[in-house]
Amino acid sequence: MKPEIIAVTPINEQLQFSILFKIMVAYPQPTYLTPDEYLQLEEKSDIKHEYIDGEIYAMAGALDPHVTIAGNLFALLRNHVRGSSCRVYISDMKVRIEKQNRYYYPDVMVTCDERDRGTPAYKKFPCLIVEVLSESTEAFDRGDKFADYEQLETLQEYVLINTKRQRVECFRRSEGFWILQSYTSQQQLFQLKSIDFESAITTLYEDVVFE
Repeated sequence: MKPEIIAVTPINEQLQFSILFKIMVAYPQPTYLTPDEYLQLEEKSDIKHEYIDGEIYAMAGALDPHVTIAGNLFALLRNHVRGSSCRVYISDMKVRIEKQNRYYYPDVMVTCDERDRGTPAYKKFPCLIVEVLSESTEAFDRGDKFADYEQLETLQEYVLINTKRQRVECFRRSEGFWILQSYTSQQQLFQLKSIDFESAITTLYEDVVFE
């Protein structure tokens, strides 16, 4: 998501001089934060922010269909990976895109890479990322954010889930290209091949009232 840039309030005395002073001097212009400064702020902030090359963007709240779909998928995938080396995360976990100097909060993310065990605040090696679409974020999720996610060498599958009708779009990496496969209610089942998962599309949309 990419809402407007906001100023950041300090969250402890340790950061007061190193970060708040920079923001006050630069206000109302955007101020550059290092990744470490961003992570320190985010750890104590009541509001989630995404980080794009030194600038932070507050994330808006989500509507019921968005939250319900993300929750349904998380529950399905958590059960699917139980007992394996994979871990599934919902929207409070960041993904770090080092090449682009980005931190995003995917709606759902799966990593099976042991290297991600060493970074509890973010993950760098996901195999699957899912974004649930909304009117305010769809263009960004399909465009610039997808382009950034492509820089993740371990990413095998990028999934966009519609909140207006039963539709799941799966972009799969294959020999340097991304191949799209779409699922609707007519297919009944949808697959996430990166983690060998299959489920009824009606289960994904259980309890969803369309926008």
